[in-house]
Amino acid sequence: MRTHTFVLTAALLLAAVPRAAQSQTQPSPVPGVAAHPARDIVLDGKLDEGVWATPEPATGFRQQQPREGEPAQRTEVRFAYDESALYIGARMFDSLGAAGVNTQLTRRDQSVESDYLQLVFDTYHDHAGRTVLQVNPSGVKYDAGQASPSADPSWDPVWTVQTRIDSAGWTAEMRIPWNQLRFSNAVEQTWGLQVLRYVQRLNESSLWSFYGRQESGGPARYGHLSGMRIENRPRGLEIMPYAVARASYVEPTQSGSPFQEARAYDTRVGADVRALLGSNLTLSATINPDFGQVEQDPAVVNLSAFESYFDEKRPFFVEGSGLLSFGGLNCFTCSNVSGMSLFYSRRIGRAPQGGLPGGYDYQDAPANTRLLGAAKLTGRTAGGWQIGAVEAVTAREVGYVRNADGTGQETTVEPFTNYLMGRVKRTSGGGSRTWGLMGTSVVRRFGDDGQALRGQLATHAEAVGADWNLYWKNQTYRLMGNVALSNVMGDSLAIRRLQRSSARYFQRPDRDGGGNGIFSDAYATDATALRGFGGYMRMSKESGAWMWETSTNYRSPGFEVNDMAFLTQADYVWMNANLVRNVTTPSNWYRSMWISGGGQQQYNFDGDRTDLQFHQYSEVNLLNNWDLSLYGHVRPEVNTDRMTRGGPVVRRAASWFLNPSINTDSRQRVVFSLGGGFGGTANGGGVTEINGSIRVKPATNVQISVGPSYTHERDPSQFVARFTDANATDFMGQRVVFAELDQHVVSMNTRINWTFTPTMTLELFAQPFVATGDYSDYKEFVRPRTVRTRDFSDQELTVTDRDAGGRPLRYRLDTDGNPATDEGFRFDNGGFNVRSLRGNAVLRWEYRPGSTLFFVWQQQRSGSQPYGEFDFGRDASAVFRSHADNVFVIKATYWIGG
Repeated sequence: MRTHTFVLTAALLLAAVPRAAQSQTQPSPVPGVAAHPARDIVLDGKLDEGVWATPEPATGFRQQQPREGEPAQRTEVRFAYDESALYIGARMFDSLGAAGVNTQLTRRDQSVESDYLQLVFDTYHDHAGRTVLQVNPSGVKYDAGQASPSADPSWDPVWTVQTRIDSAGWTAEMRIPWNQLRFSNAVEQTWGLQVLRYVQRLNESSLWSFYGRQESGGPARYGHLSGMRIENRPRGLEIMPYAVARASYVEPTQSGSPFQEARAYDTRVGADVRALLGSNLTLSATINPDFGQVEQDPAVVNLSAFESYFDEKRPFFVEGSGLLSFGGLNCFTCSNVSGMSLFYSRRIGRAPQGGLPGGYDYQDAPANTRLLGAAKLTGRTAGGWQIGAVEAVTAREVGYVRNADGTGQETTVEPFTNYLMGRVKRTSGGGSRTWGLMGTSVVRRFGDDGQALRGQLATHAEAVGADWNLYWKNQTYRLMGNVALSNVMGDSLAIRRLQRSSARYFQRPDRDGGGNGIFSDAYATDATALRGFGGYMRMSKESGAWMWETSTNYRSPGFEVNDMAFLTQADYVWMNANLVRNVTTPSNWYRSMWISGGGQQQYNFDGDRTDLQFHQYSEVNLLNNWDLSLYGHVRPEVNTDRMTRGGPVVRRAASWFLNPSINTDSRQRVVFSLGGGFGGTANGGGVTEINGSIRVKPATNVQISVGPSYTHERDPSQFVARFTDANATDFMGQRVVFAELDQHVVSMNTRINWTFTPTMTLELFAQPFVATGDYSDYKEFVRPRTVRTRDFSDQELTVTDRDAGGRPLRYRLDTDGNPATDEGFRFDNGGFNVRSLRGNAVLRWEYRPGSTLFFVWQQQRSGSQPYGEFDFGRDASAVFRSHADNVFVIKATYWIGG
């Protein structure tokens, strides 16, 4: 086999930069070296092959911090290639030799608190894409890439590296097969290149292609890597079959149920397939997937009208997700706002949305919808368009109900559903212009036995959007944004449910909605479609000592994308502006400082101002490498169209909040962080939050972290219930009950990461969790558009049911002064005491490149009581007294690639 060497053409594309500025940011030139034959490279980290002695290395690294622009620790990086792979040989000299090298052994893709070398390639040389390869002295790999404008950390190519610590410092020798990379079809290749080195003991970051900390970086600032001649394009087919065995020991929730067993055992097989189509498109598919090694979601108690958001953790959907993203939100300082979302992969395979009929002794429904299969296409066309597409099919799911005498029935709880999304994006103008489109479609097939679901779920839903990202004046200024349209169609009952949802509350009695023309803006019980639009725009100055931004974000009342995305609120126009001072020159007490301040406000489409906020955020990095930060905001009194959950608009009391934090030097063996927040409201509410963490590193391959948190919140106006009441003439025929909620939440996230080798790790996670809520002082607003409330009298509000301890469980409300004239309105107390312990242990062994063996243990303990008083000792001990449900999984994957 012949191995060729080449070197870097060290020239940044800085045509738009004045010559004086160019001289500050251009890396030192490296002379070219002709390709020549050499013996095979043996990956052992020694760099003693002749191929590494011939070319001039990439040198001249300069510090980005702490002493910006000054020479850094000496670094030499060389490149070679043959017909099958790219090779990299790097020597990181240290002024203290081996004694100066700090390292840590962790699992792949985890953050490392050690020295490391990072190489970033712009393989298409479009000044937009990033492919990242990183290694530390222990050989721990991190990789991300094949996407723009930022690298996708879910990308896990199969590549090899060997490292070595010696008397001069440390070395790294890498081999990256061509079939794991994506690049243009040209025979003569030129890539953008950036090389970053971090020296932990000095907290020193240095760049080969230097730019300052007050400048915008990225691929437009990279140098060039040239000299590669690739005549044979890589071809690749990767197949990863898997087998899994699962044993479940779960206590039945219904005694005597024919659907539940205390012990259950099952096995299954499936496969993931990845094929390279042409040179730059990758087709990935999963058949009968299993995600048993995925960590559980954290426990939460959600008392809002909105759904909780959880990150995607399933490997098939995580991989390549960077290319499939759309919209998003970018701000120096903002809060209580969400970016545009058109694709949320956790909608695929979600928990069944249909319910089971009542009146039966036993019931059974699947926890998740089965994913029959999914395919994903990612990559680039010859014309430079990035492409992403996902097609997935989920099964019809059935729930069962049965009586003790054997009678019962089955009910469809989720229809057969097809999910489709497509994404295209193109970057031009030397990385200064990016344009993109996305479209999504969800189609459900109900069948004859799914008629009840027709009144709950849309028959089909579509969305289409366009986004852009524009830079000018040497990436100093930026204009980014997106627009989207949505369409949902189905039975009138399903559309009525969407109209009345917490995202829009079309039924609000004081709403001034218009008609339902092209876009939906009015409550119509016979409507069979819901259509809307949304968008986001931000203009900003992105570099320099002073920066600024202004942005707007909006969703029309009828905008609805929850069938395939995540949306909590429509019917708003949000605006934000901030000014930033970025200090990067060290002083006698800090290394750097960031100070920002500004404000935001929001209106609904009726013209009500529903949010107003003035905020600031400050962060300082001290000379001892501690970080201090402080966030704070003030919110004046404004209208709120969400608090009554479909009732009239009322006023939200003025409030304030402060959030300080401190983090010690992460390089130390013991690292502390402490943060939290405290605030209050003008109507007597308040919140206190305390959270922290202690990370202990007893050895370079072991890390233990404990993160306790405690929140105490007192909300004088927590929603309880809403009724239609003709006597509520002062409140537009609505009787909306609120209460003072005294809530406590305690949790402790505990992790132990033990890395035996770069390919074998043990991870343990546990989260004990307790949440209590005590309701009292039931009340109502005296009229719409006011902050004033009145408490119900003892004559109006009576207890109808108590528990064994005398605590109220249920109330009857009658406000007409004559309890004998009607039955009144009844509602539950609402108090709660929820506790759980969630944990899992995962032993992961990559026994050969790309092939992994998992041993997984998952445990969950949970319990609840209908009372709200908080007693830490009682509640904490109850967590561990609860019955433990255990699941054990063994999963093996085998990578077959070429």
